[in-house]
Amino acid sequence: MELDPLILSRIQFAFVVSFHAIFPVFTIGLASYIAVLEGLAFKTRNPVWTKLSSFWTKVFAVVFGMGVVSGIVMSFQFGTNWSNFAQASANFLGPMLSYEVITAFFLEAAFLGVLLFGRNKVPAGVHLFAAIMVATGTFISSFWILSANSWMQTPAGVEFRDGVFHVVSWSEAIFNPSFPYRFLHMVLASFLTGGFVVAGVSAWYLLRGREVEANRKALSMCLWLLLIIAPAQAVVGDFHGLNTLEHQPAKVAAMEGNWETSGNVPLLLFAIPDQENQTNLFEIGIPNLASLILTHDVNGEVPGLNEVAVEEQPPVALVFWSFRIMVGLGLLMILFAVAGLVLRAGGRLYKARWYLQGLRFMSVAPFIAVLTGWFVTETGRAPWLVYGMMTQAEAVTPSLTGGMALFTLIGYIVVYSLVFSAGVYYLMRVLFVGLEDADDEEHVSDRPARPLSAAHVPFEIESENQDAQQTNPAIKGGH
Repeated sequence: MELDPLILSRIQFAFVVSFHAIFPVFTIGLASYIAVLEGLAFKTRNPVWTKLSSFWTKVFAVVFGMGVVSGIVMSFQFGTNWSNFAQASANFLGPMLSYEVITAFFLEAAFLGVLLFGRNKVPAGVHLFAAIMVATGTFISSFWILSANSWMQTPAGVEFRDGVFHVVSWSEAIFNPSFPYRFLHMVLASFLTGGFVVAGVSAWYLLRGREVEANRKALSMCLWLLLIIAPAQAVVGDFHGLNTLEHQPAKVAAMEGNWETSGNVPLLLFAIPDQENQTNLFEIGIPNLASLILTHDVNGEVPGLNEVAVEEQPPVALVFWSFRIMVGLGLLMILFAVAGLVLRAGGRLYKARWYLQGLRFMSVAPFIAVLTGWFVTETGRAPWLVYGMMTQAEAVTPSLTGGMALFTLIGYIVVYSLVFSAGVYYLMRVLFVGLEDADDEEHVSDRPARPLSAAHVPFEIESENQDAQQTNPAIKGGH
């Protein structure tokens, strides 16, 4: 069987990007949370805020390191697997990646050491400033990366001459039509991820009766944030969808599983897209709702995939189901945020075990939502790499063979598996130590290794006696 270098290169880049994406989407939100904690500690001098900040800074350090290690190789893949694209887009993407390094990486590098190791060694105001600068650096980094990615989705400000993109307007290229929506959508996703992870870990500690006061504060803060951010994300997602409908109608048609351009289009809750026969099997939908959502008119016309040549259609089934998983998890996040408000009003927020247990498992939901969202974004523009201007087949390295692509793909899988395993192991050790030693100068890695069991991992079901926990005053008291 002949190995296709294009397919293998796409799989390789998808694997690396998917692996990498889960880390910055967490660190962006977590860095802002740490800056808020540092601000509260500086203003109130309450040691609880300091303890929380110290603990989550350790978590941030591990995740940030894994993100850097996993992401640094992506730029090299432009040269190894996508050299035609790298050469064609160098006039724009080269400066964009350089701007990220100069404005974001340098800023983070300058202040990350102060944040991680400067507590009690520099004035409190300096430490707070370092936390703010690190958080600012994460936003600047996401600005440049998402601008570059959005340009590939909705290219603007360039001319394509002799196989090369020439920038004619930097402002139009950077602030291309989809960038504002995509950037805001990703920022809110980062806050959702950070909020649900902190809430889930805090809920786990509360179920075990550990550092009750600090974890109640952390959980309460996150739930107020999620109550605002989760519905806001749905609104921004709607605007983002309308922008996509304008500039990438084929992607929206694949998201909706809509083959024929027509009005009164139903919102499909379930279907099995049959791309070969250009139809769906076993459709279950709500009449007219897709037209209402996309055009704000129940009779509005929604584009169908029949408007696009078969060879230019994205993989419909992957886009269709990824979109539904993302939206379903988003609605579940809103439900949990509202449920937290109801429980808070009834004085049962810290007593409802089912809710605390649910928050533990919800801590992984934003990561899945982000990944499926990226699947929709990236596979939905196929076969284009620069939408409407350069296809993936035109962008791949001409001399690349299937064997070379397969060899490097296997290498990435092996190395990343080792990095991920080591990072998760160390992260679990940090979580197991918890807040009790969060303000201890002794580094976690210097302590003797303690065996980890299922009961120590926040995402496993509790094995302790339920009756004993129900009577635990640390869990039952207060609200």
